[in-house]
Amino acid sequence: MEVISRAAVMLLSAGAERLGLADADPETSPHRDLDEARRLITALAGLVTASAEYLGLHAGPLRDGLQSLQKAFREASVVPDPPGQGPGEKYTGPIY
Repeated sequence: MEVISRAAVMLLSAGAERLGLADADPETSPHRDLDEARRLITALAGLVTASAEYLGLHAGPLRDGLQSLQKAFREASVVPDPPGQGPGEKYTGPIY
């Protein structure tokens, strides 16, 4: 479980960085890369969904972090994906 949790936290952190959330102004962040963020969020969604039964107490906070990234991605997108088609939503369900 420790390895799964660490991998999830790494994907969560990398996704936040690629959304520009580590900088004061995400829209002008030199780290912002929405294509890469989409991949990281989808990978995180797959990992968290597939391993939820093994994560124990960590499952809830990781799901919350994932949902926060999914919402941030939706807000950052110039043309938002339709509900259910955003990053990782095929694993988590639609995020509004």
